[in-house]
Amino acid sequence: MHRLIAGGLVSALAAFGIASGANALSGPTLKSGHTYYRAACGPSVGRAAYCHAKIVTNSAGQIIAGQHPPVSGYSPASLRSAYNITGNGSASTIIAIVDAYGYTNAEKDLGVYRSQFGLPACTTSNGCFKKLNQNGQQGSYPAQNTGWAQESALDLDMASAMCSGCKIYLIEANSSSYSNLATAENTAASLGAHAISNSYGGGESGTQSYEPAYNHPGIAVTVSSGDSGYGVEFPASSPHVTAVGGTHLVSAQNGRGWAETAWSGAGSGCSSVYSKPSWQQDSGCSRRTVADVSAVADPNTGVAVYGPTSSRRSGWLVFGGTSVAAPLIAGVYGVNGGAVNYGSDPYGNTGALFDVTSGSNGSCGGSYLCTAKAGYDGPTGLGTPNGAGAF
Repeated sequence: MHRLIAGGLVSALAAFGIASGANALSGPTLKSGHTYYRAACGPSVGRAAYCHAKIVTNSAGQIIAGQHPPVSGYSPASLRSAYNITGNGSASTIIAIVDAYGYTNAEKDLGVYRSQFGLPACTTSNGCFKKLNQNGQQGSYPAQNTGWAQESALDLDMASAMCSGCKIYLIEANSSSYSNLATAENTAASLGAHAISNSYGGGESGTQSYEPAYNHPGIAVTVSSGDSGYGVEFPASSPHVTAVGGTHLVSAQNGRGWAETAWSGAGSGCSSVYSKPSWQQDSGCSRRTVADVSAVADPNTGVAVYGPTSSRRSGWLVFGGTSVAAPLIAGVYGVNGGAVNYGSDPYGNTGALFDVTSGSNGSCGGSYLCTAKAGYDGPTGLGTPNGAGAF
């Protein structure tokens, strides 16, 4: 079974004895289809970012968490099937995850996820996993923030799902300030990462001094496009990253076995700050257009994750948000393992992508900036992976 029907998610979890409990979720309870969800992190204030993880809840906004193996949410096998990923990557390839604040049980929780789905162990002792502070040290970690720790769990699991043979480093910034995240980003690049995943964002204004931290030739820097619908966030708007939008992913009776539409919450649009990279050829935006590519992000078709359910406990959760898509795409870059030229590679390999041609994330006069169509569009970019060849 790939997953339960989304409309039966809450009742099915309850039937399997999975408890609902409160945690430090932020903002209102939202709904996609029959699935309720909330943001893991609060809104950004000033020159800071917020994480894009969205956690499936009950109608009262309480997270649905279980201590037993997941009964819903896409597994690595399902995701690899949907995106035609057959390789596992190489132990010489490093995927770095940049997030804010600490995550005390990162290695332990990652071990539960990988064991459940038959992925090889990835530990500090076998050299596969490293947890580092923003200066690249093992130790002196920032204090845990439950919402950001949930984001980190999601990122680690999605990178693992795509590239189980890759090394995975978690770089913990001292806070969610653009300044500390930029420091962590530069640290990740200095450690030899092939891909760096960033599942956060905030306002573009005043970010120019931080943008160079996302400019690392030869490294794939993936950034989630945002979860508030039509509109642009930084660092997804940097011309030096691969901006990753979001889709609604379901199994289908077709040749692929899957179908996708644009997720209504995915961020997209035309930057008000950053110039257009040379490989973007769309004519409706004279500056940087978001996004470049996409992957599953709708909480209504969410993914299984093992991570914090509170400050002291961990369990099985279901996540959505473009926070799912960014580390998933970083993992696909890891599987490919080839040369990277900023975010240009998908533009030269559109035949290795599934074009997403329907769905919308807001109102923009019906233009491609918020409406999926054949070819390039804002919410889904050039499309989703059909194997690793475009990355």
